[in-house]
Amino acid sequence: MNVTRRVLTVRDLELASVGGEIAVEPGTIITPLACDEAERRKISIRFEEPRSPSVPGEKPRSRIVAIGADHGGFDLKEQLKEYLCDWRYVVLDLGTSSREPVDYPDFAEAVANSVVHGDAWRGVVIDSAGIGSSIAANKVPGARAALCYDRPTARNSREHNDANILSLGARLIPAEAAREVLAVWLETPFAGGRHEKRIDKIRAIETRHSKP
Repeated sequence: MNVTRRVLTVRDLELASVGGEIAVEPGTIITPLACDEAERRKISIRFEEPRSPSVPGEKPRSRIVAIGADHGGFDLKEQLKEYLCDWRYVVLDLGTSSREPVDYPDFAEAVANSVVHGDAWRGVVIDSAGIGSSIAANKVPGARAALCYDRPTARNSREHNDANILSLGARLIPAEAAREVLAVWLETPFAGGRHEKRIDKIRAIETRHSKP
């Protein structure tokens, strides 16, 4: 039995036989209830091998996530890096490297640049409230940073706004909630359609206000 979704719930185990095996994609989040149910029914959960890069040693760009934080977001950054690695993403850590006071615009700009220039597929910026980092990141043309605080805002920012940078407030959201927000945000595709013309208008605003 194969499950292609990126969140494995207890409902997904209903069709699995007792003592059987279930294969999931790399990066799949397994809910605590699913873990308990799998253990109770002696079901093995196996992560499928990720696809090999086209060039030996090359990391697929679609798996690179840039992350940056100031001192207020440092601890959450370190936790989210572990989750990203567990989910088989390649982490591009752009700092900071300690709890020593630093300025959030420096790290927000670095993350935004990495995304806009194609060094990373998506970006994550973190400070105490998440507001300043999102403002700073959005000053980089081509960056669309969204401050999210729950699953609906994470999903909406991707489906409607094609956000390429997630902003989080470390003092306003528990680490487990931030983990869920990040997971939903990474796996939600842009819906396109009527939303595409609105993204085009955002790009047009950037063009009109860009320096000659």
